[in-house]
Amino acid sequence: MTRTTPPRPVDIVQLFPELGESAATVTRLHPRPGMPTVADSSVGGPLWWPAGEPWPVCADGDAHYVFQLSTPATVRRSREIYAAARARAAAGSVGYQLTDEERSEVPAFDFSEPHHLVNQPIPLVAVAQLYRRDIPDFVGPPGTDLLQVLWCPLDHPQEGYNPRVRLYWRRSADVTVPLVSAPEPPVVNDSYLPVPCVVHPERVREYQYGGLLPEELDARILAWEEAGEDGVELSYQSDLSLAPGWKVGGFANWSLTDPQPMLCADCDTPMTLLFAADSGEWHGTTCSWRPVEEPAEASANPTDVTIGRGYALYVFRCPTSFDHPIATAMQ
Repeated sequence: MTRTTPPRPVDIVQLFPELGESAATVTRLHPRPGMPTVADSSVGGPLWWPAGEPWPVCADGDAHYVFQLSTPATVRRSREIYAAARARAAAGSVGYQLTDEERSEVPAFDFSEPHHLVNQPIPLVAVAQLYRRDIPDFVGPPGTDLLQVLWCPLDHPQEGYNPRVRLYWRRSADVTVPLVSAPEPPVVNDSYLPVPCVVHPERVREYQYGGLLPEELDARILAWEEAGEDGVELSYQSDLSLAPGWKVGGFANWSLTDPQPMLCADCDTPMTLLFAADSGEWHGTTCSWRPVEEPAEASANPTDVTIGRGYALYVFRCPTSFDHPIATAMQ
């Protein structure tokens, strides 16, 4: 099903024409649970990976921050159980509750697999696969048409207590013998195991985060917000400028902290946003970014990925060279 972002409640550029100089396009991915194949762009789906290329692993061992660990099988089974309970409640036959049998399968809230299980190579988890043909805002080295995003499904203190991200750009035609099945990590943080999702790419326009606009323009926008518009309270950040959810391109929302300078570690060039993995597809009381086709009962977090306490993980690239290291920030 197509996903369509509603028109913004106000055309902010009509009010502040200078914003046109701080605009960019972004592709909202709109991931929704499904059965993607290696031939599809997806979130959490199988990758078009060469059979002869070793699957990447993380060997940080006890340098990971570990709180609660689950096996991938346990995470998936728990999700199935809770989904079944929600479906029964939605049907109106019973309230939301687990059966005794289901409850026996769900680990206790404080259960963790043994922490020593992280002291072995941890296969990375497929986060996203993006074909150039599907993504209007795709960028990559010349000749490539496929971007694969993977991460270690455990917290890394050196990465701001987030998963460590790895990127792979490919020419899909070069993969002649694909990998049949990827290895799974023995344990994961359940927040970092995406539900396999098909994507419904949609291109929209964004405007730069307020704190990064020219100071005088930002001040006028803040004054307009405080004054209200026809009695309706709107937020430039939340309603009019920055699309939430999984996306490619556009701008980062720095609402958690002040804007941080994202400079390339190799050449000190200001970096640009490549990709965002988000804890929610829409936020706030207005939910103004919720697609018009979305069913009333739809979850705002269809991927079951949670970054921090409900934030987004932004992946930045150096515009000078795709060989330079990426950087990430949780916001």
